[in-house]
Amino acid sequence: MKLKLQRPIACVDLETTGLSITKDRIVEIAIVKIMPDGERHIKDMRINPEMPIPQTTTDIHGISDADVADKPTFKEIGNEIKQFIENCDLCGFNSTRFDFALLTEEFLRVGIDIDLKSRNLVDAQQIFMKKEQRTLTAAYKFYCDKDLENAHSAIADVEATFEILLAQIERYDDIGTTPEELSSVSSGKDMLDYARRLKLVNNVATFNFGKFKEQPVTDVFDKEPQYYDWIMRSDFAQDTKNVLSKIYTEYKLKQA
Repeated sequence: MKLKLQRPIACVDLETTGLSITKDRIVEIAIVKIMPDGERHIKDMRINPEMPIPQTTTDIHGISDADVADKPTFKEIGNEIKQFIENCDLCGFNSTRFDFALLTEEFLRVGIDIDLKSRNLVDAQQIFMKKEQRTLTAAYKFYCDKDLENAHSAIADVEATFEILLAQIERYDDIGTTPEELSSVSSGKDMLDYARRLKLVNNVATFNFGKFKEQPVTDVFDKEPQYYDWIMRSDFAQDTKNVLSKIYTEYKLKQA
C-alpha cells in the first residue's frame, strides 16, 4: 500500500434523512479504519434518526422508517463512534462539504465533545473533481475499473471510496502519500468550520457566503453588528455558530 500512515485513517460514509446539515439526521454510518500496518477494522451501524425518512430519500439509499425503528439513536451510540475514530485522520467522498459537517452536528446535538479540526481531513471527491470531474460511481469505474454494486449502501460506498483513494495515490505523483498531504490537496486548511461558511484569507477570518462573502468577519461586525445576531438565530450549523461566537467574543474583548 503506497499510502503512508503515522496513525490510523478512518474512511467514513453516511446515509441520512436528507441533505440539510442542520435539519437532517444520520440513518446509517459505515467506517473502515485502516491501521498503519494495513490492518482494517469495520463498523457499520444503522441509527434511529428520531424523525421520518422521506420516501424520496428511501428511494435513494433503500433505508425506511421500519428498517431503523428498533435501532439505537445517535445519543446512544455516539460515544462508541467517537472512540472508534479516536486519534484517526478521516477520509470520505464529498466528506468535507457534507459528511464531516453533519457528523459534527450530531455529536454537538447530543453533547459529545469532539474536535475534528485537529485531524487531517481527506476528501477523495475533491481530488477526483480537481483531476477528472466525475461522481462516485464514475470515479470507481475510472480508477478501479469496477462497477459499483449497491451504490448508496454506506458500507459499499465507503469501501469504494477507500479503493479510489488508494488508486488516486498510485495515479497522481503530485497529491502526496500521507493524510496531511492529501488533506491539503482535497480539503485545504483554510476553512474554519465544517460547513465552509468561514475561512482564513491571509490568516484573517472571512465570510465565505452571502452578501459579505470575502469580507473579514470583524469588518462586518463593525459596519453591521446585527449580522452576527441574525446568523445566531438562523438555520446555520451549530459548529459554524460556535466558531463565529468565538471570533465575536475575541472581537468584543479587544473593543473593551
